[in-house]
Amino acid sequence: MSLREHIMHEHRAALAGCSRCPAMIGPVVTGSPVLSPILLIGQAPGDKEGGYGKPFAWTAGKTLFKWFERIGVDETTFRQRVYMAAVCRCFPGKNPKGGDRVPSPDEINNCTDWLQAEIDLLKPELILPVGKLAISQLLPVKKLDEVIGKLHSVTFHGHRTETIPLPHPSGASTWHRTEPGLALLESALTILQQHPAWQKICQAND
Repeated sequence: MSLREHIMHEHRAALAGCSRCPAMIGPVVTGSPVLSPILLIGQAPGDKEGGYGKPFAWTAGKTLFKWFERIGVDETTFRQRVYMAAVCRCFPGKNPKGGDRVPSPDEINNCTDWLQAEIDLLKPELILPVGKLAISQLLPVKKLDEVIGKLHSVTFHGHRTETIPLPHPSGASTWHRTEPGLALLESALTILQQHPAWQKICQAND
C-alpha cells in the first residue's frame, strides 16, 4: 500500500465514524476510495443512498450516469475512476414542505474538514460540482445559467484547479430538461469530454 493509499484508508475510516451532526441520518455515504484526477461533489445523499452504500444510487443517479455515458464513461467505470464526495455525507432528512431538507450552514461547515482532507490528498485536476449547493461552494452562483456550460478556474480549499458545474439531475427539476438548461448542459458535457482529466479516466479503461 502506497502512502497516499494509506492516508486514504485512514481518512475513510475516520469519515465512516463521523457523528458531528445530530439531525443528520446515517450512515455516511461515500464513493469508491479511488485516487482520481477528478472529484465529483454532490449536495447530500437521499434516503435511498444509505441502504445502497453509494452516492447517486437512485433516480437522480440514473439521469446523471446517462449524461456521462453519452460522453464515453458508463456508470461502473465512473464509480471506479472518479472520487465521489458531497457537501454533506449523511441524509439530512425530509423537508416537511416536500423534498429533502437542505443541510444547514453548521452541517455544511461540519463536513468541510472531510472535503479539505480529500482536496489535500487528491489534488484534483478537475472538480464536478452537481447542483446549486455544491456549485456555490466553489463559485458565486445566483442563477445556474450564469455558471453551467463553462470551464472555470478556481482556488478551492487552497488548491488551484478547474471546475465544470453541472445541474442537479433530480426528477423534480425541469432546469436540465428545458432551455436554456438543455443547451447549457450539452455545452458542459462537451467541455468535460474534451478535458484532459476526463481523457485520463477514459484511457485508463482502454
